[in-house]
Amino acid sequence: MTSSPDHSPFSSPFSGDGPRIGVVLSHGFTGSPHGLRSWAHAFAAAGFAVRMPLLPGHGTSWQELARTRWQQWHGVLDDAYLELDADCDYVFSAGLSMGGALALRIAATRPVAGVLLVNPGLVIDDPRAPLAGILKLVMKSTPAIANDILKGGMDEGAYPRTPVAAAHELNKMFKDTIRILPRVTAPVRVYRSTTDHVVSDTSIVALRRGLTHAPLELIRLENSYHVATMDNDAEQIFQGSVDFIRSMVPAADPASAVPAPSAQEASHEQA
Repeated sequence: MTSSPDHSPFSSPFSGDGPRIGVVLSHGFTGSPHGLRSWAHAFAAAGFAVRMPLLPGHGTSWQELARTRWQQWHGVLDDAYLELDADCDYVFSAGLSMGGALALRIAATRPVAGVLLVNPGLVIDDPRAPLAGILKLVMKSTPAIANDILKGGMDEGAYPRTPVAAAHELNKMFKDTIRILPRVTAPVRVYRSTTDHVVSDTSIVALRRGLTHAPLELIRLENSYHVATMDNDAEQIFQGSVDFIRSMVPAADPASAVPAPSAQEASHEQA
């Protein structure tokens, strides 16, 4: 029997040795920190400072989400980044699904040391998406695609309905995020499920095209669906993410950091 979803935000101080490392995490659309809590705990166990806010309109009701704007979601995550940046030598951004797009926005507008994404969304494939601005006037919500998890007995705690007004905001945010992807220069690692019923490979294509100045690494997850942070490959994500961060940060004085390779030198895909 699964426990009730915990929608509360997560915060943990830096407790490691050497350079102070922080990670700002974002959950997905209609979800909450519950779906990423184990990932956040893995970062905290590694000694990193962690901030994982609850985005406006989430963790309450889909009706409240319908009243929010995408700039509010970004603003809360940006505030969390700034809080970490004030105390840390290096800050990484990370996210799942829509949270991946928000993590990329942070990377495009702030000097992050690296980006970690799990099944990031950048494109809504539903043909109704361009019409959401009109449809929201006559259709308040649609059935949600939630709990896309291969592992049995898991509940991400997402909303049972998707507000059309918020989907309109999501579509606008995705388009603007694609526009600023060329500004990202930090290394990006993507964990991508081979079977994902929520985000298609169209988003991955958009990511590849947009990251013209950042090294991109893609790692396939063979035994998970969309919410991979709660699925069979979760431990691979958690350990791999910690290893990625440690590989980006010098163990000694930050002044001794080795310059990161250029996008042309480092960009690759791992099947």
